[in-house]
Amino acid sequence: MAAAERAIVIGGGIGGLTAAAALRLRGARVTVLERAPSLEPVGAAISLSPNALRALDVIGLGDDIRALSAWQGDGGLRTPSGRWLARAEAAAAAERFGGPLVLLHRATLVDRLAGLLPSGAVRTGTPARLTDPGVPGDLRRPARVETPDGELEADLVVAADGIRSAVRGALFPGHPGTVHSGFTTWRAVIRLPGVAFCSHETWGRGRIWGTHPLKDGRVYAYAAAVAPAGERAPDDERAELLRRYGDWHSPVPEVLAAVRPEDVLRHDVRHIAEPLPAFHRGRVALVGDAAHAMPPTLGQGGNQAIEDAITLAFPRPGMPPSAVDPVADGLPGYTAVRLPRTMAVSRRAVRVARLNLMTGRVGPAVRDTALAALSKAAPSLFLRGFDGVADWRPPGGPSGADGDGSGAPRMLAADHGRRGPEEKTP
Repeated sequence: MAAAERAIVIGGGIGGLTAAAALRLRGARVTVLERAPSLEPVGAAISLSPNALRALDVIGLGDDIRALSAWQGDGGLRTPSGRWLARAEAAAAAERFGGPLVLLHRATLVDRLAGLLPSGAVRTGTPARLTDPGVPGDLRRPARVETPDGELEADLVVAADGIRSAVRGALFPGHPGTVHSGFTTWRAVIRLPGVAFCSHETWGRGRIWGTHPLKDGRVYAYAAAVAPAGERAPDDERAELLRRYGDWHSPVPEVLAAVRPEDVLRHDVRHIAEPLPAFHRGRVALVGDAAHAMPPTLGQGGNQAIEDAITLAFPRPGMPPSAVDPVADGLPGYTAVRLPRTMAVSRRAVRVARLNLMTGRVGPAVRDTALAALSKAAPSLFLRGFDGVADWRPPGGPSGADGDGSGAPRMLAADHGRRGPEEKTP
């Protein structure tokens, strides 16, 4: 990417900020437009698996985030009574996939990503509307984005505007968009002093629960249950969690005793069931939930957004750049790489949701018996669900970056951090 080229990123979440940092590393002048008044993310924690951490190596953040890993010892799957169905060791997971699984607060990751951008590159409180996707090959026809402060032109627009993406609707008005996945989720991050537990996820009948430690001493808890779209608790969501999970094994009751109603976030889960025809049109590329919203049952939504961003900025080696329009001409390659990858991960997440949220009495009982038996016969069973997902490696990287032996080029964050007010943005 030539240094003079302009990129606009619509959305200041994890995918958008990763794309902005990566594109800036490529030499683009990047502006991030975020509708919210600040970059404080909605949500609790995010799980980053080795595939995303290798992608973050490319922009210099991988080791910084790995240092936040808190999973030590064993963990795995349990029943509501506390019986273990399958176990996994943190060391075994790291060995199998070439790195740890890191759970951290979303705000921490957003802050680290924003720190790679120059002052003024992120404009909060700035809603944006795509007015023209532009025409590849015609340098007189850039993409255009309307903001309250006027219209901006760009050689590339990255649409990272989330699950309700207005840009997706503008590019593909005939696409049905997202569908309800059939379940709802709750999330909370709390302090839980004096309570010892192993990192775990628990599967019941039509319900799941997870409790995991964070590096800063807090605990991330989440739950999911089969529920119709739009359903909400008649009193508050903490009370709803007590009704659904109050008699489950420790530390679930301790978590529910410590959590306040205002700590609990609840969201219906939606996903893109019908693949988009492409992840680009004109000079616009979709990343993250805007392109491939998926259920959280594999913990891959944010991970795939990070993969998108790095792949967009650093295409596969050996793909010669166009001499006429290197940005827009490279977007078909981005779709060719990312669409099949993300839809395969999404379909796997849907299948996992059907398994761990089974209802009735017979199905869950058969599932649990099979999981326990298979886990004894093949102790690595719990980790196999991430084969082909967590072992992904970035397709390319910045020229001259030192490799680490994993195929992931590394750059020092200090080499491309904030440059000061002299650096202008479009």
